[in-house]
Amino acid sequence: MTQDIDILSRITNDFAGLRDAEKKVAELIFADIDFVSEASINAIAERAEVSEASVTRFARAVGCDNVRDLKLRLARSLAAGRRFIQDAGEVNGLHAVYDIACQTLSLNRELMEKADVSTAVELLDGARQILVFGAGGGSTMLAQELQFRLVRLGYAISAYPQSLLPRMVASTLDHDDVIVALSVSGYTPETVDAALIARQYGARVVAITAHGSPLADAANVVLPVAARETDFIYHPSASRYAMLAAIDVLALELALRHQDRSRAKLRRLKITLDAHRGGGDRQPLGD
Repeated sequence: MTQDIDILSRITNDFAGLRDAEKKVAELIFADIDFVSEASINAIAERAEVSEASVTRFARAVGCDNVRDLKLRLARSLAAGRRFIQDAGEVNGLHAVYDIACQTLSLNRELMEKADVSTAVELLDGARQILVFGAGGGSTMLAQELQFRLVRLGYAISAYPQSLLPRMVASTLDHDDVIVALSVSGYTPETVDAALIARQYGARVVAITAHGSPLADAANVVLPVAARETDFIYHPSASRYAMLAAIDVLALELALRHQDRSRAKLRRLKITLDAHRGGGDRQPLGD
C-alpha cells in the first residue's frame, strides 16, 4: 500500500465500483470531511445511515487498513489546506494574474529596499565564477534566467538546476567562488545542502529566499522574498515575480558597475542578433 496517495483522489477514482452503502460513506466525506476525520465509527455510520461494518468495508475498499487509517489520511488532506479541497468559486483570470503580480511586487520591493544588495553585488562582481543553484519549477527556470542575464555582461556563470549536480559542484569550490541559491521557501533540501557544502569549502553564498529559512541561515547574504500565495490555488505561484525582480536588480547593478564593458558586450550581442534575425533596433537582447 502506498502511504502518500491522496485519499480523496482514491475515493473519487474508486467511487463507481463501491457498494451502495459504501457510496454513502464516500458522499458523507465529500459533504463534511471535517466530521468524518474526527468522528467515531459509530457516529460516521449513523450520519451516513449505514452499518459500522459498511464503514469498515469502505475504508478497506479505498486502500486503507481500517477506519483509523482512513481518518488519518483524511486529516492529512485537511492539513495540506482547505483551499485544495473546496471550490474556489468564480474568479476573473486576467484580473487575478495582474492584481496578484502587482501586490507581490509591491510587498517584495519593500523587503529589497532593506536588503544588503550592495554586498551581494560586491561578492558576485569579485567572484572567480558564479554558480546558480535552484530545484523545482520556478527556481529551475530562474536559475537559468540569472545565467542568461549575467553571461551577456561577461561574467563566468553556470546554472545547475538539478538535484544532485549542485551537491557535486559545491564540493569542488573555493573561497573565490560565489553561489546564488534560489528557493522561495528556503526549505528545499537539495539547495540547502548544496549551500552548506559550498560554505564548508570557503565559497560564499548569496541566497534569494525567505527570511529565517534554513537556506537563509546557510547564506552569507540574503535577498529576501516573501511568497504572497492566496487561496486561489489555480494561479501559478506569484513568488516567481518577486524572485525575477531580485534577479533583475542584481543584473542591473552589475551592468551599471562596469558600464563601458557592459555596453560593449551588449552592443556585440545586438549586432550578432540583428545579423541573424533582422528587425528594428528596439527588440529585446535575446529574450
